[in-house]
Amino acid sequence: MRAAVSDIPPALYRRRDLTLFVGSRFLSTCAMQIQSVAIGWQIYDMVRTPLALGLVGLCQFVPMFLLTLPAGDVSDRFNQRQVYALAGAVQAFCAALFLLLTFIAPHHVLPFYLVLILFGAARGFSGPASQSLLPFLVAQERLPHAISIGSSFFTAAVIAGPALGGFLYALGPAAVYGLCIAGFAVSAVIISRLGGRRFVPDAPSADGMERVAEGVRFVRNRPVVLGAISLDLFAVLLGGATALLPVYARDILHVGPIGLGFLRSAPAAGAFSVAFYLTHHQIKGQVGFKMFASVAIFGLATILFGLSTSFLLSLLALFVLGASDMVSVNIRSSLIQLATPDAMRGRVSAVNMLFIGASNELGEFESGLTAALFGTVPAVVLGGIGTLAVVAIWAKLFPPLRTVNKFSDVAVSS
Repeated sequence: MRAAVSDIPPALYRRRDLTLFVGSRFLSTCAMQIQSVAIGWQIYDMVRTPLALGLVGLCQFVPMFLLTLPAGDVSDRFNQRQVYALAGAVQAFCAALFLLLTFIAPHHVLPFYLVLILFGAARGFSGPASQSLLPFLVAQERLPHAISIGSSFFTAAVIAGPALGGFLYALGPAAVYGLCIAGFAVSAVIISRLGGRRFVPDAPSADGMERVAEGVRFVRNRPVVLGAISLDLFAVLLGGATALLPVYARDILHVGPIGLGFLRSAPAAGAFSVAFYLTHHQIKGQVGFKMFASVAIFGLATILFGLSTSFLLSLLALFVLGASDMVSVNIRSSLIQLATPDAMRGRVSAVNMLFIGASNELGEFESGLTAALFGTVPAVVLGGIGTLAVVAIWAKLFPPLRTVNKFSDVAVSS
């Protein structure tokens, strides 16, 4: 491999790049969360069935599933900044299409689902590009700290986005989509201006599919990486209570679209609290055990939310759910990034996104389907119980992950 080079000498790593990266992710994530509130409410208002909400996730999952792994190879072979910026531009285009559909007011939800498919395709490229880009903007020893900073702002966007989306939706969906267009577009412009290290690979010695397979084999052959990714996959897949929040807001808690915004923000409020704490107090020991414990708490909080008929108790359960999830996310992200060499970052990030990012949408579909079959409350409670079962099974299957003490134990030289 040829040496990685600095974009703007003499500063190889600049605070400006991390700030711009974090700011751009804040804008795009906030726009995505705002948009999700509008989409969920519009579709459930048109088709009063939880399965319709599940299809929102499925429409995004399918293109993400098909494109995420090839997108990881693209991120390893080309400039991640350009890939990420282009994906952001497509997301802005999708928001514009949602705005157009709002003005047209179709009587069927099919046009919304078609745009969601295109939006899922854009996310399939943006995920690996964004995840693989951060290690090129900060030094390796600062990576866990940078992940905590990025997580803080990410979760701040997940807090602000749904609440803002709920308030804006009271003014009409057009206001929501107009703001989303601006958020995605500005984010794309910011990403295109980033500096930092640039990894310059040799000409690829294998075709695209073989390079994708190399990324999969890399993950499969490292129990710590595979265990961390798959644990979160099944926890998210089974514990997707947030997909059913429109049902809880309208039919169980009776709090309307503004209440839905607060419900959507509660997990992020818990996550933000933990992420902010971790920017000042890094996890230093027993990281594997703490990851398993946090996922177990996530499952218990899911069960509590499923059984709750109190708005305040539901907010508390979602807050704990988000806080425990952030501990897991911080540990998992740090372990994966530190255990991955530069040449594999895009493809490993793609596998991670396929397991984690796409599983969010597949989890939404699973939640919608089980709610349609068994009822909303049983679906959420069963999901929480399933998460606890996964924790117990994975603790047996992946002892190297459970016994990791420090992040440095898995770090590799890039």
